[in-house]
Amino acid sequence: MFRKIIVMLLLALLWGFDISAEDSRFAGKNAGHTDWMTYGQGHENQRYSTLRQITESNVANLRPAWIFQTGILGTFPTNPLVIDGVMYISTPFNHVFAIDALTGVKIWHYAHEISQKKLCCGSHNRGVAWGHGRLFMITADARLVALDGSTGRLMWDIPMVDPMTGDSSDLDLIKTYTKNTKKNFDTMTKFAGNMAPVVHDGKVFVGVSGTGYSANLATAEGSDENLEVLGKPGVRPGLRAFMSAYDVETGSLEWRWYVTASSGWEGDYSTTNNFGDIYDRDIALEKELAARNNDGWRRGGGSIYGSPSIDHELGLLYIGTGNPAPTYSDQERPGDNLYTSSLVALDINTGKLRWHYQVVPHDIWGYDVAAPPVLFSMTRTSGKQVKAVSVVSKSGWLYVFNRATGELLKRSQPFIPQNANMFARPTFQGVEIAPGAAGGANWPPSAYSRLTKWMYVVASHRPTIYRLEKSAEGKLLNVLDFAPHLPNSGRVAAIDPVSGKIKWSKKTDLPLISGALTTATGLLFHGQSNGDFVARSAHDGSRLWKFHTGAGVNAPPITYSIGDKQFVAVASGGHALFGYAKGDAVVSFSLPD
Repeated sequence: MFRKIIVMLLLALLWGFDISAEDSRFAGKNAGHTDWMTYGQGHENQRYSTLRQITESNVANLRPAWIFQTGILGTFPTNPLVIDGVMYISTPFNHVFAIDALTGVKIWHYAHEISQKKLCCGSHNRGVAWGHGRLFMITADARLVALDGSTGRLMWDIPMVDPMTGDSSDLDLIKTYTKNTKKNFDTMTKFAGNMAPVVHDGKVFVGVSGTGYSANLATAEGSDENLEVLGKPGVRPGLRAFMSAYDVETGSLEWRWYVTASSGWEGDYSTTNNFGDIYDRDIALEKELAARNNDGWRRGGGSIYGSPSIDHELGLLYIGTGNPAPTYSDQERPGDNLYTSSLVALDINTGKLRWHYQVVPHDIWGYDVAAPPVLFSMTRTSGKQVKAVSVVSKSGWLYVFNRATGELLKRSQPFIPQNANMFARPTFQGVEIAPGAAGGANWPPSAYSRLTKWMYVVASHRPTIYRLEKSAEGKLLNVLDFAPHLPNSGRVAAIDPVSGKIKWSKKTDLPLISGALTTATGLLFHGQSNGDFVARSAHDGSRLWKFHTGAGVNAPPITYSIGDKQFVAVASGGHALFGYAKGDAVVSFSLPD
């Protein structure tokens, strides 16, 4: 109890930072790096730590320092934050816990009251954001909440809604949430989310997800058929995804950017790219049906799953976007469907589009850009220094861009098996496609090592069978069979972003849905779906240590230090959609005293 009181007093003092000092910490400019303050350990999303106590030579001695059990079962991909000795985690159904990061003792618990019984997009949450003494979370029941970081008290609670009109002036109706404006919010479409928000310059940035699903993800998670439910046309129409900025103090809406614009969203009709890949599209039919589907932007999809990265000097915010909707009838969305399955750079002050690169136009294969973009600097073979941004895709490639201009600098070698059908159209007989809609690099975050100068990607080999079916009305529908009978596996790979070459790759028996962490001592940590938490050499991928947690490690690891002791922590809670063993624990590891 005495330690808890001391911790809270320190928090009260330290949370008096001005915005510039706080943003400096977010940017990773505090030399100590003892905390883990944002989803990606700084706004660059590198997931790299300068802590040096745990090394290649002693990592085999790691053992649990403490285990915290939430008592809440479900898909558990949370990314803990550690701020001044306190760890914050989110759980399924959007509970939040504050934990003493040294001892694992609970400090407070925010018990979220779900406002609706049926959740469109699952109950899971990937983490909270911290800033200005507050925690921020987007919820499975379509709300954005702010909590007092010292007590867990609810500061404000705003419905995540949109007018769906295409008229930007209608956003004025939901700029602030008060007794007088509540009626406006109540009449509008709700949007759920599960990404970890990001805080910068007095604003909290958050995107919505689930806009490309036709079935309810919650139904799929609770079904014996799991992914099969998601692969078939469902009762839900697509929605129009967006990224928003809110004032951290008041919760007022500052700006909103839509993945599909209300005009010009069709783009071109691309059938190939610069690399010679051919997209098998029925362009004639798309154009024939274009006039009757000119409102396709309303159902455009493009969910935002990963936390954005921020370049403070350029004033740019980078996000990856999901596949367009509806997936099951792509003729209803003619054209390339801007700006879905893309990397997007937005002006951080206004939300205006500065540049974009569409990784897969008119995506019918589910090749989202779901993982957070990563910022780093690199020296090209010409000797020129470039500020770069990279993204991985479910298509199985790493892409590297000039982050100021959007110029494509490199596409890597494939980090996951690909077959010749990967951009083929479905057939009545069915066509096997790899990596598949649940393959490649999904939402789990990659890491960049300043030591090796390589990117580290965790990925899945999970082929999908694409079939055509005819509805009762005679309409042709694309159906995805996630084919659990086909061989599947995982890969963790190190990639040189300058050359695009795979430096090493390791195969795992089950697909990987976790995330990566690298350290200044040459270590790489990641979880495995069989319940193992693993440390590898970042240099050659050799396994140096593992610990079996008892549930699928389907969450990204972090590291932090308190005093002179370094910890590595990860959630062990499994994944309901993929059938990996569920649990409710966060485990923190350290070296013996």
